Amino acid sequence: MMRRLLLAAALAAAPLAASVPAMAQDAPQRGGTFTIALNADIRSLEPGINRDGNTDTVVHTIFEGLVAYRADLTVGPALAESWTVSDDGRTWRFTLREGVRFHNGQPLTAQALKWTWDRQWSNERWGCKRFFDGRTGLKVEAMEAPDARTVVYRLAGPSGLFLKQLANVQCGIVAAHPDSADAEGKWKAPIGTGPLKLADWRRGEFVALDRFDGYVASDAPASAYAGRRTMYFDRVVFRVVPDASSAEAGLATGDIDLLPEVEAHRVAALKQRGVTVLSSPGLSWAVLLMQIRDPLLSDVRIRRAIAHALDLDQIADARGEGLVKPHPSPVDAGSVYFDDRFRAWPAYDPAKAQALLEAAGYKGQPIRIQTNKRSSANYDNAVVIQAMLAAAGFTVELEVLDWATQLDNYIKGNFQLQSFGYSARFDPGLRFASLIADKDKSKWAQWDDPKAIALLQESTRTTDEVRRKAIFAELHAMLADQVPTIGLYYDPGVEAVGPSVRGYRTWPASRPIPWGVWKARP
Repeated sequence: MMRRLLLAAALAAAPLAASVPAMAQDAPQRGGTFTIALNADIRSLEPGINRDGNTDTVVHTIFEGLVAYRADLTVGPALAESWTVSDDGRTWRFTLREGVRFHNGQPLTAQALKWTWDRQWSNERWGCKRFFDGRTGLKVEAMEAPDARTVVYRLAGPSGLFLKQLANVQCGIVAAHPDSADAEGKWKAPIGTGPLKLADWRRGEFVALDRFDGYVASDAPASAYAGRRTMYFDRVVFRVVPDASSAEAGLATGDIDLLPEVEAHRVAALKQRGVTVLSSPGLSWAVLLMQIRDPLLSDVRIRRAIAHALDLDQIADARGEGLVKPHPSPVDAGSVYFDDRFRAWPAYDPAKAQALLEAAGYKGQPIRIQTNKRSSANYDNAVVIQAMLAAAGFTVELEVLDWATQLDNYIKGNFQLQSFGYSARFDPGLRFASLIADKDKSKWAQWDDPKAIALLQESTRTTDEVRRKAIFAELHAMLADQVPTIGLYYDPGVEAVGPSVRGYRTWPASRPIPWGVWKARP
């Protein structure tokens, strides 16, 4: 164990020590192309609609919202230069920064933000409406644009989560120009205010973005998605490279400048190739999803048997070679809400699993685990889980799908088990909200216990941080008892950059930030 801890510390510290001198000796250089590898194509360029993690990454380089997450996961300014909240906590007023223009040259107005909000609100495919319509506790009664530089949100009651939800990366609450849609309202092309604008999207190959020379940056300090976005490159290309070995080879040859998702066991080999490796604690959560309305899995004894059959330590070790630790809770270890209560989980006990199966009358009915090979984590976890469940007496089959099909099945609730991963959520309440909802209305929901829904709503409404922590502890205890989902671990953010890249910094969201970055010239 001590060797693994030392290895983890070395891998975390060495890249920063190695990279800082090189970055410090070079002044920023303008021009050139920055190429980022993606393991799969994006799904769309309409913010918050038909999305996944890769899609969100590209969308947030083109668009900006009122507020955004900083590198320390606090919320800072983006299009809004300031904001105020009324004494009763119900009215939020945002003032837009001056001089901002869209990629088509038109000035930013509050009306454009309202157009985007209204469009999303009326779109049944916008999965984030539930965060704002009262279903999770926060209810927006009106969004107004009283003048060109003022945006007003009126809430039904105070909420400690409102700003975080506005900044929520998955929701895509940004400013899009109305010309992004055609006369019939169908999405046409992304016209945002960000430092990059769309040049070309060749499906399955790449998304090319050009620097927007009319970009007006915030005066606030640059920090992840918030503040100033200084773009040095002429072009940023997100290149689809499904094979990790090919992407790593591209780093060594200079065809790829950034590999944002590095397998922990590949770190040493990459460093031998002269590649700089950066790491930070991650917030992407690997899970085993369960369809609790499945005839077999509706029996909580079967779900508890699955939990007792899984050795979370072995699953984490197989993934991360000491860099990854098991973590079953939506409350991550770095959260201000975390304490030892959130480590509690059904212990690895195959004999107890077998006893529960016998009590439930399990007769060897096959259970399918859906997975994909786009994500090696999803696939590798599924293989290990299959073996552990088989050893405990389950009959388990793997169903390997392409990622798009698996994601669609997740959205429709069309599975028994899924090896899955949630992209980074920056507050435990957002992570619980990814699990909890009325399954009759939201097929993707994993857990629809009425008490869990009520507690989630309260956690969204309250501004009392002590109460929020108590709610999260109660939700976790219920999760461990009912087992509608099994959390496995949080992936560390490990990224690799080519030897000429300067100024790049990773952050817990593990999303590439291309501004403030340049390449040293030979």
